Amino acid sequence: MTKPIGLDITTPLGHHLGLSVFKPKSSNYKSIIISSATGVLQHFYFKFATYFSELGYTVYTFDYSGIGKSNPNTTHLKQNTINLKDWGENDQTSVIGYAKAKNPNHKLIVITHSIGGQILAFNKNMANIDAIITVASQSGYWKLWKGYERFKMFAFWYALIPSLTPLFGYFPAKKIKLFENLPKNMVYQWRHWGKHKDYILGEFNFEDLQFKNFNKHLLALSFPNDEYASKSSVDWLAKQFINAQVNRQHIIPEDLNISNVGHFGFFRSQFKESLWKMTNEWIENNT
Repeated sequence: MTKPIGLDITTPLGHHLGLSVFKPKSSNYKSIIISSATGVLQHFYFKFATYFSELGYTVYTFDYSGIGKSNPNTTHLKQNTINLKDWGENDQTSVIGYAKAKNPNHKLIVITHSIGGQILAFNKNMANIDAIITVASQSGYWKLWKGYERFKMFAFWYALIPSLTPLFGYFPAKKIKLFENLPKNMVYQWRHWGKHKDYILGEFNFEDLQFKNFNKHLLALSFPNDEYASKSSVDWLAKQFINAQVNRQHIIPEDLNISNVGHFGFFRSQFKESLWKMTNEWIENNT
């Protein structure tokens, strides 16, 4: 696997953000930024990033403030005042600005996983993005799920976050084997959205968000049996990009003769010859 170059950039809010850059041997003059799911370390995306760097892309991964390489320790996490809006307006925006400054002539593609697509709402570098692919990026409003998944989402917003976060000073996701620990302000804002039928729009006016400022190609992907991103929740987010050329695909694994994808499978190397190849073809055709 291609060894990434580790970087540390200082954001406008003054904190350090941990990046990894995968440089190709021969460039195709396109850059990809992977914006992670909530509490998922950038290392999870390294095989995916390596695959695309070997195709000629310059690929960037990063950890949001409070996570992984962007969080020194638990003490720092308890003191972290970053919220979810900051993850988009500060962290994601900074990485896009950095990538564009390093390679101003590259086409820039942003691939988001889950919450990475939601925080595009606050990305003030939207004009620098040439194409977006959202992978299971969704609304988190709990009623957009059915059955047991709906109960789990309800319990997450109404029980787990409000009971555990004050106890620890951050959300201790690792202790309940969910994902990486999360800053308290971030998780409280996330909870506020998840309880509201309009999700982000329960706190912010649509006109104040960046969704409307993207007018290029966007591929919005979802998959069956995804406990964290129901089809209707992904539909909701895709509809917020009112000026984009949206290609909405709910991919049935059997149609591609592949196994179940779920919420995390897209970035696993078993889908190199199917979903990854399809993604590259879409980028080539739309940038």
